[in-house]
Amino acid sequence: MAVGDDAMSAVLNRLRRAQGQLAGVIAMIEAGRDCKDVVTQLAAVSRALDRAGFKIVASGMRQCIETVDGEQPPLTEAELEKLFLALA
Repeated sequence: MAVGDDAMSAVLNRLRRAQGQLAGVIAMIEAGRDCKDVVTQLAAVSRALDRAGFKIVASGMRQCIETVDGEQPPLTEAELEKLFLALA
């Protein structure tokens, strides 16, 4: 499953953001920050990773649909991504 350049750029941005958030979590743990704060940030990292994965899947699905029908799909990539997020 190939991912378009626009989708890949969005995925990389989300992964870089998650990488920064994860570095922040590590720093929080090293600094002895409150457990609640650490868990909240870990949840944010997890959501960022999930969204990156969903973006990849949505983009791949769109390309598969275009390949099968040979025409523009009835749903946009953003709509496919939203559907996947609703299932999560």
